[in-house]
Amino acid sequence: MRYTDIAIIGGGLAGSTAAAMLGRTGISTVLIDPHATYPADFRVEKLSGHTQVERFLRTGIADSVLRRATFAGENWISRFGHLLDKAPSRQFNILYDSLVNAIRDEIPENVERVWAKAVSIETSPERQRITLANDTTVSARLIVLANGLNVGLRHQLGITRKVISACHSISIGFDIVPAGRTSFDFPALTYFSERPSDRIPYITLFPIGTRMRANLFVYRGFDDPWLRELRRAPSETLDAALPRLKRITGPFDIAGEMKIRPVDLYVNDASHQPGLVLVGDAFSTSCPVAGTGCDKVFTDVERLCNVHVPQWLASDGMDADKLATFYADPVKRACDEWSAAKAFDFRSVSVATSPYWTAQRWARFFAWSTQGLLRRLGGVFHLEPNFLGHSSSSSSSSSSSSSSSSLSSSA
Repeated sequence: MRYTDIAIIGGGLAGSTAAAMLGRTGISTVLIDPHATYPADFRVEKLSGHTQVERFLRTGIADSVLRRATFAGENWISRFGHLLDKAPSRQFNILYDSLVNAIRDEIPENVERVWAKAVSIETSPERQRITLANDTTVSARLIVLANGLNVGLRHQLGITRKVISACHSISIGFDIVPAGRTSFDFPALTYFSERPSDRIPYITLFPIGTRMRANLFVYRGFDDPWLRELRRAPSETLDAALPRLKRITGPFDIAGEMKIRPVDLYVNDASHQPGLVLVGDAFSTSCPVAGTGCDKVFTDVERLCNVHVPQWLASDGMDADKLATFYADPVKRACDEWSAAKAFDFRSVSVATSPYWTAQRWARFFAWSTQGLLRRLGGVFHLEPNFLGHSSSSSSSSSSSSSSSSLSSSA
């Protein structure tokens, strides 16, 4: 039997970040995960945008982790085969397993690591008991469940899941290589869909080391024949869907394996559970198209580790009412609500054909075009359009004013 204050089940982005943060404060912590080295997994592939990076910085471990990423300081914005803007960006590109393993390197030695699968949990208002596949047991005051999409332990505890939107979007990841030349002209690129009927919000291209990575997002059912065609003839299917993309990229070939991942939007209700809190995807999922997954993870973990855990450990017990303060945290709730709203708004602005959403698409196109023109003219005004077509104006004395996109895969 191992005894600890905090037992974290799941060593992905949320769990490993929590372990690093709690370990640095000296709180007795055990991290439980089946894998000593996190395996390859198609999830987050970049961190971008001022807000997302700032949220990561609040965890206290971001500086050394981001040094392992490939930085892109400029992102080209394109649609209809036209380059609209060369926007300054704050984009750190890194594969998910590399990101998680880099964060694990920041976990201090005082955090015990147990590389085994958690097979059962018993909770109470005082202490919690975890049984592992290697017959080890862990006793903790609090369990942080950060095991992502795995449902076994949540089902065992009777935690209910509310599906908000089944197969809300599908993420597709692959490498591309320039054809007939050694490199691409752009440092990073976001190319928006040409027709709502294609059900593609955008494709984003970005470097990871010497590779050029592509993340394509679609709003389709997982049994859609279009996905089978994409697997069978990827280049031809992509060319048909985005026929003017290569005006910007130049000729390219699709290389290596194509990863396809559908995403359901759901929320789990653990409000009745003593001794256990859910973070990251274990609590609720986000849409990769909106790029808010990392925002949610870093907000969850930062609020939990910096605010709530120290308060909870200062008094006896871990009853459900005590832990409810985390789910009611106004910063967490604001981030969750913003992420959910953005998921549905982005879908509507990409595929809806009503006059309102058609106008929003054109507003976004003209906002990016205007910003690109002003930037080339010296940036007398700086527009910051977001992906829903709204914009704001502020004085700017330089064409290098930041306008960074926050496009990323889910967390």
